[in-house]
Amino acid sequence: ATGRLTLLPNQVVTRLLHNEEGDRVNAVQCVDAETGDKRSFQARLVFLCASTVASTQILLNSGSKQYPNGLANRSGVLGKYLMDHAMMGHMGVFVDKTDSYTRGSRPNGLYIPRFRNLDSSAEDTGFVRGYGFQAHALRTDWQNSFNRPGFGAKYKDSLAQLSPYWIWALGGFQECLPYESNRISLHPRKTDRFGMPLVVTEFSWGANEKRMAADECQQAARIFRAAGAVHYIVSSPEKMSIGGTGIHEMGTARMGDDPNDSVLNKYNQTHDLKNLFVTDGSFMTSASCVNPSLSYMAFTARACDYAVRQLNEGIL
Repeated sequence: ATGRLTLLPNQVVTRLLHNEEGDRVNAVQCVDAETGDKRSFQARLVFLCASTVASTQILLNSGSKQYPNGLANRSGVLGKYLMDHAMMGHMGVFVDKTDSYTRGSRPNGLYIPRFRNLDSSAEDTGFVRGYGFQAHALRTDWQNSFNRPGFGAKYKDSLAQLSPYWIWALGGFQECLPYESNRISLHPRKTDRFGMPLVVTEFSWGANEKRMAADECQQAARIFRAAGAVHYIVSSPEKMSIGGTGIHEMGTARMGDDPNDSVLNKYNQTHDLKNLFVTDGSFMTSASCVNPSLSYMAFTARACDYAVRQLNEGIL
């Protein structure tokens, strides 16, 4: 509507450059993924929102004399406190005695919100925070019914003759605490085809997540029994997902009031460079146990509103 927005696809950002004083970004360097051409762009305001790992990779690769450990990293915490949601899967089998649901491909998804440690004085779980369950249900023979031969009314009627057995799958999403030892860094020698240093990841679940996993398995079994499962399979707490499986990476450019132990302020603005904002999951300081993307979007809108006000007031 304004005519002032230009979309440039296939541009891989490699570095951010700053002014001589080191308090403003003055250029964004890119490589065209199709042609290999290198370009740079200038702007009064820069929003970095490339996803947690990629944004941190760019900042780490933008080091300079003023920022030898990565751009906006005077605190030294850039890349640290990486988080993801631990995931575990459980399955229960149920018998539908009423046979009341025969049409449609499947029912809607289900969600069981966090129910542990809501009142710390009432529970002694042995861990802090908690987890929720994302779930879905399906007939055991629905998948095979899609490939049945036939045509017309007789074929449709055959699809309504379903197995009485249902499968109810519970997927647990556990909160991960922020640990300084969970981090990403840049490989000292290896690069990708654009010349960007490869990301090196160091990540492991802590004692709190392992105790939480054991509790989740116990509670999943309780839920299946209470719901009347004729059979159920619960994951082993020793078989926690590998970090990154939840694809909810966050942390590594955390926000905070103190520039000595955080990268961003409460408006997602870097403490060190006032015209640089980072608004993807890297700003998170804790993980909760729910899908985080809507929170990222809300914080981005909030940061944009703040940045526009700063521009209008002549501060940026």
